[in-house]
Amino acid sequence: MTEDSEDSQTDSVDRPTILCTNDDGIHAVGLQTLIEIASALGDVRVVAPDREQSATSHSLTVHRPLRATRTPEGHHVIDGTPTDCVLIGINQILETPPDFVLSGVNHGPNMGEDVLYSGTVAAAMEGTILGIPAIAVSYSSRAADRIPGYSEVLTDLIGSLIRREDFPEETFFNVNLPDIPADEMKGIRVTTLGRRVYSDSLTRREDPSGREYFWIGGGVSSWTGREDSDFRAVQAGYVSVTPLHLDLTNYRLISEVRSWMLGG
Repeated sequence: MTEDSEDSQTDSVDRPTILCTNDDGIHAVGLQTLIEIASALGDVRVVAPDREQSATSHSLTVHRPLRATRTPEGHHVIDGTPTDCVLIGINQILETPPDFVLSGVNHGPNMGEDVLYSGTVAAAMEGTILGIPAIAVSYSSRAADRIPGYSEVLTDLIGSLIRREDFPEETFFNVNLPDIPADEMKGIRVTTLGRRVYSDSLTRREDPSGREYFWIGGGVSSWTGREDSDFRAVQAGYVSVTPLHLDLTNYRLISEVRSWMLGG
């Protein structure tokens, strides 16, 4: 065996398997960009929704059967949520569990309490629950044309995270890109979750038949947060990286709530 062939075999063995998914659907620009980035870092498998699944949060489809199809490129498409895709991909479609789960690149930000509604973030969370290190990536605008320009930045950032031998357990990373060209990006900041405040985001109207309906979305949003929050970083032109933990317990209140003598 030649030295070149030995090196080639070593590279093949060392390349991690990366499961890519999203919540904007299989044809989204952000997913195609993420696939290209992941291909530079490992062997890619794609299991993604057949349509947009924004704001589906961590929902599972439990009241109907789910179906999977394959694209000419060999990607798997599920008629379900991002969480469905990760669960089915890891447990049924892939022959062995992936080494990493990447979700995105979302067409729109996922900061503050967005992480509780986001299908993109939920897919990364599902990977973490299943014991797979995961990263969610979002671009802070619905206009996706600038996402491919962040390929080099994301390749370096994601590569540095997945190469860490001490990738934290029960933790995943939520990455948000600023809505500016990549060559104007100022750097990377590790951040906390801020708080988004919505106004006029719920519409109540009647259809032409006089039947009442409600429409969620739109309106104006503002935000608050610490100096090191995700919102402040992105607004200042930085990439935000927020470590998120599965444990939602408010440990600072445990002793106080125990003192309330709940239940007598």
